[in-house]
Amino acid sequence: MRSSVPEELNYVDWFRHSSPYINAHRGKTFVILIPGEAVECTHFSSIIHDLALLDSLGIRLVLVQGARPQINRVLSNHHTSTPLDSDYRVTPQSQLLDVIQASSAVRVQLEAQLSMGLSNTPMDGARLKVCSGNYVIGRPLGVVDGVDYGHTGEVRRIDTEAIFRLLEDDNMVLLPHLGFSPTGEVFNLKSEDVATQAAIQLKADKLIIYTDEEGVFNQAGELYSELLAKDAEAILTGHSLQQLTQNALEACVQSVRHGVPRAHLISYHENGGLLRELFTREGSGTMIDEDSYEQLRPAHIDDVGGMMALLAPLEEKGALVRRSRELLENEIDRFIVIERDGAIVACAALYPFEQEQAGELACLAVSPNYRGSNRGERLLKGIEQAAKQQCLSTLFLLTTRTAHWFIERGFSETTLASLPMQKQALYNYQRNSKIFSKQL
Repeated sequence: MRSSVPEELNYVDWFRHSSPYINAHRGKTFVILIPGEAVECTHFSSIIHDLALLDSLGIRLVLVQGARPQINRVLSNHHTSTPLDSDYRVTPQSQLLDVIQASSAVRVQLEAQLSMGLSNTPMDGARLKVCSGNYVIGRPLGVVDGVDYGHTGEVRRIDTEAIFRLLEDDNMVLLPHLGFSPTGEVFNLKSEDVATQAAIQLKADKLIIYTDEEGVFNQAGELYSELLAKDAEAILTGHSLQQLTQNALEACVQSVRHGVPRAHLISYHENGGLLRELFTREGSGTMIDEDSYEQLRPAHIDDVGGMMALLAPLEEKGALVRRSRELLENEIDRFIVIERDGAIVACAALYPFEQEQAGELACLAVSPNYRGSNRGERLLKGIEQAAKQQCLSTLFLLTTRTAHWFIERGFSETTLASLPMQKQALYNYQRNSKIFSKQL
């Protein structure tokens, strides 16, 4: 018998931590854009396997395909090309068949890959049903600034009723970047527009777009793991982005502005990037959220009354140590709060121990009326960011009631001896709190 199985234990630990996300995503509708560049990347077969896994977990998938490089290649073989204006391709009648040919080849390739069931592969035993058809109704883009776009079009509407019926029958739906008109015309659409309108009109839970980059980076080259829509808009106007990333970010912002809860940019170069983004807390790309009318901010002295009202029920139950008004006022700069319509609905505190490069997460509380919407996660993320800004390497906490919640978010149980000496001296043996820590 093996005495140690570190790799297997890592897998078990990851699987346990991913279970909340598995449960949260089951039954949800995701629109995923696979650009033509992704179809030709090294990890394309892995992307297909990941999609099969999502389907097996009960996630309803609507895939949107692009074909820009494939169209470029077909046109080049015929010694022709078309200009791109605002990243829309001019599509004259003479080139429409070439566009259809390239798009159809990508669609068939996707359907063939999704039909694989080879033994000894992640697709072993998969029984995926993939449906595609004339579910995107298009209209001509027309003449813009004197440019006649020919058979280039825009999305008029998505046949949501037909798509919902297919999804309810456990089908995966594949939407090409081609739109069809009631008069029998075919239009070449921008794949990002198809994905955006599909996500909005289907009221999807997520829009996910594969891009050439991991996501959006700041000026220092650091990846944004999360952006509010307003911040993403500022980046679109103020930064120079790769065209594929620019298109993807614009689509994400538009989708969340029109009711899609979250949108994600991930790299098709990263093997398993989709799974990391969906099933780990750290993610792998950039997530875009709508601007929240709830504000996460540092606490100030005027918040003390609301914080006391929030903390009092938890203190009475013994879940939190009692704090007087005077103590809260003296330590207000340690706290962050979530404010909703002028009311304090959640708070948390960070107490640094600079000599040990450690910080204590304390007093994390969410109003019972506002639980279940990731406010605790937002507070935890805010505290972790504050700790990193103060160059702290470890975050620890003492709790009597919520151990599992913290374990699911990367904390491990530790001993009293691991705490800073100053904190050890203040430990309340009567409360017998459990101690957890996490490396930042």
